[in-house]
Amino acid sequence: MPINLSKGQKVNLTKSNPGLKNIIAGLGWDINAFDSGSDFDLDASVFMCAANGKCPTEKEFIFYGNAEHTSGAVKYMGDNLTGAGDGDDEQIHVDLSKIPANIEKIAFTVTIYEAEERRQNFGQVSNAFIRIVDEVSNTELIRYDLGEDFSIETAIIVGELYKNNNEWKFNAIGSGFQGGLAALCNYFGVQTT
Repeated sequence: MPINLSKGQKVNLTKSNPGLKNIIAGLGWDINAFDSGSDFDLDASVFMCAANGKCPTEKEFIFYGNAEHTSGAVKYMGDNLTGAGDGDDEQIHVDLSKIPANIEKIAFTVTIYEAEERRQNFGQVSNAFIRIVDEVSNTELIRYDLGEDFSIETAIIVGELYKNNNEWKFNAIGSGFQGGLAALCNYFGVQTT
Protein backbone atom coordinates (compact mmCIF):
# COMPACT_ATOMS: atom_id res chain seq x y z
CA MET A 1 0.00 0.00 0.00
CA PRO A 2 1.65 3.26 -1.09
CA ILE A 3 1.97 6.27 1.17
CA ASN A 4 -0.20 9.12 -0.16
CA LEU A 5 1.52 12.43 0.46
CA SER A 6 0.12 15.91 0.74
CA LYS A 7 1.94 19.11 -0.25
CA GLY A 8 5.01 19.70 1.93
CA GLN A 9 5.00 16.20 3.39
CA LYS A 10 8.29 14.29 3.54
CA VAL A 11 8.98 10.57 3.76
CA ASN A 12 12.20 8.59 4.22
CA LEU A 13 12.41 6.22 1.24
CA THR A 14 15.52 4.20 2.03
CA LYS A 15 14.93 3.78 5.76
CA SER A 16 11.50 2.21 5.24
CA ASN A 17 12.72 0.25 2.17
CA PRO A 18 16.17 -1.17 3.03
CA GLY A 19 18.19 -2.12 -0.04
CA LEU A 20 16.18 0.20 -2.30
CA LYS A 21 18.36 0.93 -5.31
CA ASN A 22 16.41 1.30 -8.56
CA ILE A 23 13.29 3.43 -8.62
CA ILE A 24 10.97 4.78 -11.27
CA ALA A 25 9.45 8.22 -10.89
CA GLY A 26 6.20 8.07 -12.83
CA LEU A 27 4.43 11.31 -13.70
CA GLY A 28 0.92 11.51 -15.08
CA TRP A 29 -1.83 13.98 -15.88
CA ASP A 30 -5.11 14.47 -17.72
CA ILE A 31 -6.26 17.41 -19.77
CA ASN A 32 -9.54 18.88 -18.56
CA ALA A 33 -12.54 19.69 -20.71
CA PHE A 34 -11.27 23.15 -21.71
CA ASP A 35 -10.02 23.03 -25.29
CA SER A 36 -7.38 25.54 -26.35
CA GLY A 37 -7.37 24.19 -29.90
CA SER A 38 -3.94 22.56 -29.50
CA ASP A 39 -2.74 19.33 -27.98
CA PHE A 40 -1.13 19.58 -24.57
CA ASP A 41 2.44 18.29 -24.49
CA LEU A 42 3.67 18.12 -20.92
CA ASP A 43 7.32 17.29 -20.39
CA ALA A 44 8.98 15.82 -17.31
CA SER A 45 12.52 16.87 -16.52
CA VAL A 46 15.01 16.41 -13.70
CA PHE A 47 17.48 18.80 -12.09
CA MET A 48 20.31 17.06 -10.19
CA CYS A 49 21.45 19.61 -7.61
CA ALA A 50 24.45 20.08 -5.35
CA ALA A 51 24.21 21.29 -1.74
CA ASN A 52 23.57 24.87 -2.93
CA GLY A 53 20.34 23.77 -4.70
CA LYS A 54 21.82 24.41 -8.16
CA CYS A 55 22.95 22.07 -10.94
CA PRO A 56 26.78 21.92 -11.04
CA THR A 57 26.72 21.94 -14.88
CA GLU A 58 24.17 21.71 -17.70
CA LYS A 59 24.81 17.93 -17.76
CA GLU A 60 22.79 17.57 -14.52
CA PHE A 61 19.66 18.80 -16.33
CA ILE A 62 17.95 15.63 -17.63
CA PHE A 63 15.13 16.00 -20.17
CA TYR A 64 14.10 14.88 -23.66
CA GLY A 65 17.16 16.64 -25.14
CA ASN A 66 19.62 15.11 -22.63
CA ALA A 67 18.01 11.81 -21.70
CA GLU A 68 20.68 10.27 -19.46
CA HIS A 69 23.21 11.59 -16.94
CA THR A 70 26.81 10.58 -17.65
CA SER A 71 26.86 8.56 -14.38
CA GLY A 72 23.87 6.48 -15.50
CA ALA A 73 22.10 7.51 -12.28
CA VAL A 74 19.15 9.26 -13.94
CA LYS A 75 17.52 8.37 -17.24
CA TYR A 76 14.55 10.02 -18.95
CA MET A 77 12.48 7.19 -20.44
CA GLY A 78 10.73 9.01 -23.32
CA ASP A 79 8.38 11.82 -24.29
CA ASN A 80 4.60 11.37 -24.28
CA LEU A 81 3.27 14.07 -26.60
CA THR A 82 -0.41 13.99 -25.56
CA GLY A 83 -0.90 12.64 -22.02
CA ALA A 84 -3.59 10.31 -23.34
CA GLY A 85 -4.35 7.06 -21.56
CA ASP A 86 -4.18 5.88 -17.97
CA GLY A 87 -1.15 5.46 -15.74
CA ASP A 88 2.23 7.14 -16.05
CA ASP A 89 2.58 9.52 -18.97
CA GLU A 90 6.34 9.87 -18.55
CA GLN A 91 8.87 7.99 -16.44
CA ILE A 92 12.31 8.67 -15.07
CA HIS A 93 14.60 5.86 -13.91
CA VAL A 94 16.85 6.59 -10.92
CA ASP A 95 19.65 4.31 -9.71
CA LEU A 96 20.33 5.57 -6.19
CA SER A 97 23.66 3.71 -6.03
CA LYS A 98 25.05 5.67 -9.02
CA ILE A 99 24.16 9.18 -7.92
CA PRO A 100 27.40 11.18 -7.78
CA ALA A 101 28.58 12.18 -4.30
CA ASN A 102 28.21 15.91 -5.05
CA ILE A 103 24.49 15.53 -5.86
CA GLU A 104 22.25 15.99 -2.83
CA LYS A 105 18.88 16.66 -4.44
CA ILE A 106 17.01 15.40 -7.51
CA ALA A 107 14.09 17.66 -8.42
CA PHE A 108 11.28 16.28 -10.62
CA THR A 109 9.51 18.94 -12.69
CA VAL A 110 6.81 19.18 -15.34
CA THR A 111 6.43 21.91 -17.93
CA ILE A 112 3.97 22.60 -20.75
CA TYR A 113 5.71 22.64 -24.13
CA GLU A 114 5.06 25.92 -26.02
CA ALA A 115 2.61 26.96 -23.28
CA GLU A 116 2.68 30.65 -24.18
CA GLU A 117 2.21 30.11 -27.92
CA ARG A 118 -0.63 27.65 -27.31
CA ARG A 119 -2.14 29.76 -24.48
CA GLN A 120 -2.01 26.82 -22.07
CA ASN A 121 -1.36 26.56 -18.33
CA PHE A 122 -1.70 24.11 -15.46
CA GLY A 123 -5.19 25.42 -14.69
CA GLN A 124 -6.21 23.38 -17.75
CA VAL A 125 -4.58 20.19 -16.45
CA SER A 126 -6.14 17.82 -13.94
CA ASN A 127 -5.26 14.64 -12.04
CA ALA A 128 -1.52 15.41 -12.10
CA PHE A 129 0.58 13.10 -9.94
CA ILE A 130 4.01 11.71 -9.24
CA ARG A 131 4.61 8.24 -7.88
CA ILE A 132 7.78 6.51 -6.81
CA VAL A 133 7.98 2.80 -7.65
CA ASP A 134 10.52 0.20 -6.53
CA GLU A 135 11.62 -1.05 -9.96
CA VAL A 136 12.67 -4.49 -8.69
CA SER A 137 9.37 -5.42 -6.99
CA ASN A 138 7.20 -3.07 -9.13
CA THR A 139 5.70 -1.80 -5.85
CA GLU A 140 4.38 1.75 -5.64
CA LEU A 141 6.03 3.24 -2.56
CA ILE A 142 4.64 6.75 -2.51
CA ARG A 143 2.20 8.86 -4.47
CA TYR A 144 1.58 12.59 -4.50
CA ASP A 145 -1.53 13.93 -6.25
CA LEU A 146 -1.02 17.62 -6.98
CA GLY A 147 -4.67 18.63 -6.80
CA GLU A 148 -6.12 21.60 -8.65
CA ASP A 149 -4.13 24.41 -7.00
CA PHE A 150 -2.72 25.88 -10.20
CA SER A 151 -4.11 28.47 -12.59
CA ILE A 152 -1.60 30.50 -14.64
CA GLU A 153 1.54 28.42 -13.97
CA THR A 154 3.36 26.78 -16.89
CA ALA A 155 5.96 24.85 -14.88
CA ILE A 156 5.80 22.89 -11.62
CA ILE A 157 8.40 21.45 -9.27
CA VAL A 158 6.45 18.31 -8.41
CA GLY A 159 8.73 16.78 -5.80
CA GLU A 160 12.30 15.96 -4.96
CA LEU A 161 14.51 13.19 -3.70
CA TYR A 162 17.09 14.53 -1.27
CA LYS A 163 19.93 13.06 0.73
CA ASN A 164 19.92 13.44 4.51
CA ASN A 165 22.33 11.49 6.75
CA ASN A 166 22.99 8.98 3.93
CA GLU A 167 19.27 8.28 3.56
CA TRP A 168 17.19 9.24 0.51
CA LYS A 169 13.98 11.05 1.35
CA PHE A 170 11.15 12.40 -0.81
CA ASN A 171 9.55 15.82 -0.41
CA ALA A 172 6.16 16.56 -2.05
CA ILE A 173 6.65 20.15 -3.25
CA GLY A 174 3.95 21.15 -5.77
CA SER A 175 5.38 24.62 -6.42
CA GLY A 176 4.30 26.43 -9.60
CA PHE A 177 6.19 28.89 -11.81
CA GLN A 178 5.32 31.16 -14.68
CA GLY A 179 7.80 31.23 -17.56
CA GLY A 180 7.91 27.51 -18.34
CA LEU A 181 11.17 25.59 -18.63
CA ALA A 182 13.30 28.76 -18.81
CA ALA A 183 12.06 29.79 -15.34
CA LEU A 184 12.98 26.38 -13.92
CA CYS A 185 16.42 26.43 -15.57
CA ASN A 186 17.05 29.85 -14.04
CA TYR A 187 15.88 28.66 -10.62
CA PHE A 188 18.22 25.64 -10.72
CA GLY A 189 21.18 27.56 -12.18
CA VAL A 190 21.17 26.02 -15.67
CA GLN A 191 22.20 28.41 -18.44
CA THR A 192 19.90 28.36 -21.45
CA THR A 193 20.90 29.59 -24.87
